[in-house]
Amino acid sequence: MPAPDAVKQLVQRFEEQHASYQSTRYNETETRRELIDPLFRALGWDVDNSQHYAEAYKDVIHEDAIKIGGVTKAPDYAFRIGGTRKFFVEAKKPSVNVHDDITPAFQLRRYAWTAKLPLSILTDFEEFAVYDCRQKPDRTDKPSTGRILYLKYTDYVDRWDEIAGIFSRDAILKGSFDRYAEETRGKRGTTSVDNAFLAEIEKWRDLLAHNIALRNPDLSQRELNYAVQMTVDRIIFLRICEDRGIEQYGRLQALVNGGGIYPRLVSLFHYADQRYNSGLFHFNPEKGQQDSPDELTTTLLIDDRTLKEIIGGLYYPDSPYEFSVMPANILGQVYEQFLGKVIRLTPGHHAVVEDKPEVKKAGGVYYTPEYIVTYIVKHTVGALLDGKKPGDMGVGRGQPLRVLDPACGSGSFLIGAYQYLLDWYRDGYVDAGPEKWCKGKNPTLYQGRGGEWKLTTAERKRILLDHIYGVDIDSQAVEVTKLSLLLKVLEGESDQTLQNVFDFQKERVLPNLGNNIKCGNSLIGPDFYTQGTQLALFDEEEQYRINAFDWQRAFGDVFLHSGGFDAVIGNPPYGQVVEEKQKKYFADKFFTTEGRFDNFELFIEKAVTICGSGKFIGLIIPTPLFSNLYSRRLRKYILDNCSINEINNFSLDVFQIPTVHTSIILLGKDQKKHKTKIRQKITNIQQLNSNFDLEISPTDLGNNSNNTFDIFIDSRISNLLQKMESKSYLLGNVCYVRQCIKTGDDARYVEIFQELPNEPWKPTLRGRSISRYSINNNNEYVKYGSWLARNWQNRSFYETPKIAIRETGKQIIATFDSENRFFLSSLYAIYPKKKDDEKYLFYLLGILNSKLATFFIKIIALDLTEGAFTKFRTNQLARLPIYTINSSNVHEEKLHDRLVSLVERMLELHRQLHTATLPQQKDLLQRQIDATDREIDTLVYELYGLTAEEIKIVEGESPNHA
Repeated sequence: MPAPDAVKQLVQRFEEQHASYQSTRYNETETRRELIDPLFRALGWDVDNSQHYAEAYKDVIHEDAIKIGGVTKAPDYAFRIGGTRKFFVEAKKPSVNVHDDITPAFQLRRYAWTAKLPLSILTDFEEFAVYDCRQKPDRTDKPSTGRILYLKYTDYVDRWDEIAGIFSRDAILKGSFDRYAEETRGKRGTTSVDNAFLAEIEKWRDLLAHNIALRNPDLSQRELNYAVQMTVDRIIFLRICEDRGIEQYGRLQALVNGGGIYPRLVSLFHYADQRYNSGLFHFNPEKGQQDSPDELTTTLLIDDRTLKEIIGGLYYPDSPYEFSVMPANILGQVYEQFLGKVIRLTPGHHAVVEDKPEVKKAGGVYYTPEYIVTYIVKHTVGALLDGKKPGDMGVGRGQPLRVLDPACGSGSFLIGAYQYLLDWYRDGYVDAGPEKWCKGKNPTLYQGRGGEWKLTTAERKRILLDHIYGVDIDSQAVEVTKLSLLLKVLEGESDQTLQNVFDFQKERVLPNLGNNIKCGNSLIGPDFYTQGTQLALFDEEEQYRINAFDWQRAFGDVFLHSGGFDAVIGNPPYGQVVEEKQKKYFADKFFTTEGRFDNFELFIEKAVTICGSGKFIGLIIPTPLFSNLYSRRLRKYILDNCSINEINNFSLDVFQIPTVHTSIILLGKDQKKHKTKIRQKITNIQQLNSNFDLEISPTDLGNNSNNTFDIFIDSRISNLLQKMESKSYLLGNVCYVRQCIKTGDDARYVEIFQELPNEPWKPTLRGRSISRYSINNNNEYVKYGSWLARNWQNRSFYETPKIAIRETGKQIIATFDSENRFFLSSLYAIYPKKKDDEKYLFYLLGILNSKLATFFIKIIALDLTEGAFTKFRTNQLARLPIYTINSSNVHEEKLHDRLVSLVERMLELHRQLHTATLPQQKDLLQRQIDATDREIDTLVYELYGLTAEEIKIVEGESPNHA
C-alpha cells in the first residue's frame, strides 16, 4: 500500500520546517493537532469523531491532560474498536528525544501495562516508537526496554505498508494488530498487571494481618479479617481517586512523613466519610443508614513500619501502576483471587493466610471473562431496554428496571450491567436533545471540556441505586462489589466536578449501597433453623457460615411492586452439595433436587423464582446440566416455566480449567415459547457473535423421557435416539456407574509387583491398562487404605465382577474384570444394582463396546473436549439406553444369547492375542477379532431395530474402532 498524499505532504512539511518544529516553543498541543492527528487520520481513524458516534463508541478518545504531582495522569490518545481499547498513543513535542529519554517510555509503558494493552505507541512525529507493554515497567529500565519497532519520519513513506498493515483501523478489524502483538511478544518473562497487583495486595494482607494480630491481641479471627480487608479497600480507593484527580495527589504519601501514621490515616478516613457517604467509610450512626457503623478499625494499633511499606510503594516513579487507566474488570479479577484466601489465627494469636476450604476444593478461583459478562448483559438488560428511552415508565422513572446477581462475587456482572445502563442513559439523553437534560434544578447531563456529553454525578448515583442489586454469602465479596461500583460512579469525575456536588447540591458524593448489595446465602432462608433443629443448637460460627438470607425482607419492595427482578444474571458457584443438613433443607425447599445435586442447579431454580414474570435470566453454567441424569427435574422445571431463548455452548475453556465446560443459557420467564437459538461449539470469542448454528422448536427441545437438551441433534438423529430409548432402560437406573480411586500420589501408592504382594496392596487397573475386551497389565497394585485421597472407602465397588470403562478416548473402551481389582480414577466401574450372573455383564459389555453406544454418547456428551483427550462423564454413560430383552420373545432371547456368546469369544480371542508370539498367529487372531466385532455391531443394530438408513447415520457419526 503506497503512502497517501497527505502523509507525503506531512513528511515534506516537517522536513522543510524542521528547525521550527524542533523549537522548545513548539508545544505538544500543536504537535498533536498539526502532525499526529493527520497521521492517524491517514491510517483510517476517525480522530475528530466526524461520524458523530456516541461517546461509548468513538474511535479515538482524547484524554483530558490532568497534571497531578507534575505528571500527566492519562495517555494522550486511546484508540478503540467498538468501545474496546486497542492501544494508547503518548504524544510528545519534537524537541523531546523519544529514542533516548527514559521518562516518556516509562510513562507510556506504565499506562499500557496497567490497562493490560499489549502494544502502545510513543511519538513526536519525528520519531515513532512501538512498545511491547506486557513486561512490568521499572523506573531503571532503559528507553529501549520493550521497544519492538522504531521509525523516523523519513521512514514513513517507504514503510507505510508496514505501518498501515499493523496500526490502521482496517488492519485491527482484520486481526493483523493482534497477530503482530502475539508474534512480537517479548522473550523475557512477563508479569501481567492483574498478577502483579494481586501479589502486591496479598503482600499488604500478610503485613497487616501479622501486625494487627500482634498489636491487637483481643481481636477475633473474624474481626481480624474484617480489619485487614477494610484497610486494604480504603487505601486502594483513596489511591485510585488520587490518580483520577478526584483527591489531592500525594495525600496518602504525605502520611508516611513522621510518626503516628495510623491515627492520621484514620483522620483521612473520617474526612472521606464526610465527603463520600459510602459504606466503605461509615463510622457514625446515621438516620436512614441500615448498615452498622465500623466501630472497630478506628481503634486499632498498626505499626508505622507496616504502613510505610504499603503506602510508600504506591507512587510514581517507584510504582509501576497508573491507577487512572486501570480497568474496572482488572481490579475485579485481582479481588476475585484475593478473596480466595482467609486469615486464620493460631492458638498463639499469630496470623496465617491460607486458601478458603471451598477454594481449595475447587482448585482455585476463576474470574468470569469480560466477553461473557458483556454478552449476557447485552441479551438481558439490553433486551429489556430495547425500544425504550429514558423517561419511559419502568425505565428510570416510576417503577425502575432492577438487575440482580444472586452470587455477585467481586461484582463483575453488576459492573457490566451498570456500565451498560450508564451508556444507555447518556446516549438516550443526547439523542433526545442534550440541551433539554443539562438544565434545571436536577440536570442529568453536563458538557466536558472536550465538548462531550457526560452524566452528572447525581444521575450516575441514581442509576446505580435504582437499577443494580446483588447478594453474596461472603461479606468480603460484598464489600469489594461495593468498592468496584463506587469507583465506577467516580469514573471520569474530577475534584472540581465533585466539589460542585458537595458545595451546591449539599449532598455527599457517593451513595450508600447497603440497601442494594446484601450479604447472605441466596439459597438458604431463615426457615433453615426451624427444620427440626432449634436455632440455639447452631453456634455463632455455624450461623455466620450458613448466613441465612430473607429475600422478602431484604428486597420487599421489589417483590411487592414488581413480582421479582427484571434481569437475573451471573456465574453461579459450582460444586456438589455434600453437607447433610443442607442437603435435607434443599431437598425440602427446592422442587428440582434429585439424586446428587450441585449448587449451580439450585441457583438456576432460585433465579427463576426471584425473576419477575416476562423478564430475563442470563447465566453461564456447566454444560452437563443439559444431559445429566440427575438434572431431569431441573430441565423439566425450566421447560415448564421459561422460554429458552439461547444456548451458547463453549468448546474453548472459558475458565482456563479443562474439567469444567460451560454454556451461556438465556431464559425468558413465563414468556411465549419460541425457537431456541443454538451455537453448538464456540471455539473462539468471535464466534459468540456469529450466526447461530440452528434453531430448535419448543416442541422438540427436551421432548424425550429425560427432558435432555440435545443441542447437537437434528430431527433424523432425534428420532433415532427416541427409538433406542423406547424399549430400553437407562444404564444408570439398573447399574452403578462409579468413579474410582484417586490416590493423591500415584508414585507413592501404586507399584508394579511380579509376585502377589501382601496386604494392604490390592490388584489395580488404570485407563491405559485396558483395551476393548482386554486387560493389558496384570501386575500393578495399589496400597489400599485411609491415606488414599478419594473414592476408596467402599470396598464393595471393587470386590465384585464388573465392567471397566476408560474415562478418556474418542470411543467407549470397556472390558470385563472378574478378579476384584481396585480401579484407579482413570477408569469407571459399572456393576448391577441387583446381583446378576456374569452373562448379564457380558450382554452389557457387548452393547457398550458397540458402534451404536459410542454414537449415542458422542451425540449427548456436550462437554467433550476437542482433540485426542476426550472425557466421558458418569452422568453421560448413565443415560445410555440398554435394550430390554423380552424373556417371552424367543427371537430376542436368541439375540441375547448370541451377543453373550460373541462377547465371551472376544474376551478369549484378546487373551490369545496377548500371549501370541508369531506374526502369522497375531494376524489370524486380529482378523477373527475384527470379524467378531462387526458381527456384534450388526447384532446390536438388530436388537434396537435399526433400519439400513439409520445404520448409515450411526456409521457416519461414529469413529472406527481402534
